[in-house]
Amino acid sequence: MKTIQMTLDDELVENVDKVVKRLHTNRSAFTREALQDALNKYNALQLEQQHYQGYRQKPVGDVEFSVWEEEQEWGEK
Repeated sequence: MKTIQMTLDDELVENVDKVVKRLHTNRSAFTREALQDALNKYNALQLEQQHYQGYRQKPVGDVEFSVWEEEQEWGEK
């Protein structure tokens, strides 16, 4: 693990301190989790953008998914 130095607004630090106290954790653990959540969100948005661009370049055809309609299982009727 590496130690890094960050500059944060006083109000942000105060709010984080309140939350970490309630969660019985510390700033470092809270920040690690927040950064991991931000990275996960960023990666998901990148994948969504790739899918969007892919479907813009090659739109879904009229029958692309219709071949699977008979395979769907909706349970007892």
